[in-house]
Amino acid sequence: MKNEKVKSREVEIPKGAQVEINGHSLIVSGEKGKLSRTFKVKMEKKDDKIIIEVKKGNKREKKNVSSIVAHIKNMLQGVQAYYEYKLQICPVHFPIKVAVSGDKKEVIIQNFLGEVKERKAKIFENVNVEVKGDIITILSTDKEAAGQTAANIETATKIKSRDRRIFQDGIFIIEKAGKKI
Repeated sequence: MKNEKVKSREVEIPKGAQVEINGHSLIVSGEKGKLSRTFKVKMEKKDDKIIIEVKKGNKREKKNVSSIVAHIKNMLQGVQAYYEYKLQICPVHFPIKVAVSGDKKEVIIQNFLGEVKERKAKIFENVNVEVKGDIITILSTDKEAAGQTAANIETATKIKSRDRRIFQDGIFIIEKAGKKI
């Protein structure tokens, strides 16, 4: 079983999702949006399945195919329902002001630890960020973009030169893609 050569894998296409394959590009569309991505493997669509094929089926290709299958499943799920991440603003010493910039390309964090300079976190394309009270909600059809945006916001409030046991201020992820942490 360990040395079994896997030369192809199948991913079922759920109802409500349309898939188009152009060479190495995969375009998935559904009621929530449209996602596209390029993979360096041979793919084809048969009936309601995406078939991913590799040449040798060795250990390295088996790992790559498993990763590609996971990406495709995330894409198929994302076009049917949004991925939602939630972050909580935790001010211990100073009140923190968080706002989304006017062009919706970055989150601006003001008065963090009493700092005069504002901190900024990049928002990826096709990601909606909403701030209500002390909860930041991130919605997107692309799981990776939503997760990276949440990580950017959390990293922007990382404390480096102070004792973390005393200065526990920050913005922390409390829910990842519907799963509480």
